[in-house]
Amino acid sequence: MIGYVVRRVVYSIPVVFAASVVVFFGISSIGDPLAQLRRSPNVSEATIASIVEAKHLDEPLFLQYGYWVRDAVTNAFGTTTFGQPIWPDLSNAALNTLQLVVAAELIALLIAVPIGVISARRQYSALDYGLTGLSFLGYSIPVFWFALILQVIFTNLYLESGVRILYTSGLSSIDPGTGLAFFIDRLQHLALPVAAVAYVNVAAYSRYMRSEMLEVLSAQYLQTARAKGVPEKAVMRRHALRNALIPITTVVGLNIGLTFGGSIVAETVFSLDGMGLFFIEALNERDVYSVMAFFMITAVLVLLGNLLADLTYGYLDPRSRT
Repeated sequence: MIGYVVRRVVYSIPVVFAASVVVFFGISSIGDPLAQLRRSPNVSEATIASIVEAKHLDEPLFLQYGYWVRDAVTNAFGTTTFGQPIWPDLSNAALNTLQLVVAAELIALLIAVPIGVISARRQYSALDYGLTGLSFLGYSIPVFWFALILQVIFTNLYLESGVRILYTSGLSSIDPGTGLAFFIDRLQHLALPVAAVAYVNVAAYSRYMRSEMLEVLSAQYLQTARAKGVPEKAVMRRHALRNALIPITTVVGLNIGLTFGGSIVAETVFSLDGMGLFFIEALNERDVYSVMAFFMITAVLVLLGNLLADLTYGYLDPRSRT
């Protein structure tokens, strides 16, 4: 297993390099990163010249790429166009988004896997048709619309004591407290965004799980296990479920990028200080270096998600480690 993990990590290195090339040269090809500053009457020529020197904009593009990679590796992506450090704001935004994405993925899997198993075991029943209908409904509702509906529903919901049940904006209250109080406050703020991001994945994962369970349930080795006297619960847990989870693991890994996309929408609707807000602010300020850092961090997080999916796949199916 250790050799398998090392191989997967080594295979990821060229992918990160390729992503850096695409990000840097793709964004650099858009145009002059200082075009807006050059048009501003409040920015002097001396300021423009100092930025050009600091960012090596007067040198060939491949040398600029080398300097950018050096800053990314040794100086946490360096500074913005205006000389502000990128990493403090970016790391805080990435951590907040990770809380949202990880929670949404875990909840989606915890809900979708049982739904898929139940639908497969009761194929063509009223329950199966009902769950299938709810899945198609989940596919058809846009994330931003569902997020807005959640805001409308929970805006004025309070307990009889006057305590608010769930919050519709922000990540924390003005005074969230510490310890358990802080944890509960964060849950109250993240509950609606997590629901908005997770519901689409529940619809997708449950359909995949149902399909895979139907295929596994007709496999010959399950009939053999039952013929040997293995209890039905053990047959479902040790044989059917484990083998049905193998394909959905790949789906989850590939879907992480889409989950990040959905989280940006949810963060915008719920005013969360995450990667979505960081990206939008960088675009508004025409700060190409923050945009590059955003795309690289997103690429690395997606790659880590796929790596985790590969490792889980290797655990579920030892044949894939060879």
